[in-house]
Amino acid sequence: MIRVEVDSIRVSLLTQNRVVVLREVDSRRYLPIFIGSFEAEAIAVALQGLEPQRPMTHDLLRAVFTDLGATISHILISDLRESTFFARIVATQGSQTIEIDSRSSDAIALAVRAEVPIYVEPHVLEQGGTPFDDDEDTATTPDSPDESSDQEPVPDQDLSIFRNFIDTLDSEDDDQGRRGS
Repeated sequence: MIRVEVDSIRVSLLTQNRVVVLREVDSRRYLPIFIGSFEAEAIAVALQGLEPQRPMTHDLLRAVFTDLGATISHILISDLRESTFFARIVATQGSQTIEIDSRSSDAIALAVRAEVPIYVEPHVLEQGGTPFDDDEDTATTPDSPDESSDQEPVPDQDLSIFRNFIDTLDSEDDDQGRRGS
């Protein structure tokens, strides 16, 4: 299993699809997973540390685990089949390990709330991952900032992950794409 963290949540300007981007902890590989807008909001709310007035579905699920005396151990993005990601919620209750099938988006939203690790099976990262390309040209962008700007130009190598991500969006034939929800 390979440990990942939520790097960001993005919105495609063309399709309005949401994407949660997972980043491998010990390298510069990324795993973009298309998710629904509600799941994207649920993940974003938890990442920002916001507390809704009433529990959201993922808060309720975490409370159910707690009230049943189970502890969520970790989340595993376990498979990628026909552009759909599959996940498992791994919990312990006493000495018993419980694995529950889940949509990847729900599992990630739960992991963020429960503050547990997220893992990806190696074959899933190989199939769906996007490496950060260190071999790309390291020149800065051709447009230099104007004199009044205090921003430095962004090196092309820092933008390559976005180029790779955009390339995956161009290959989408429908609104589903790689669905994790």
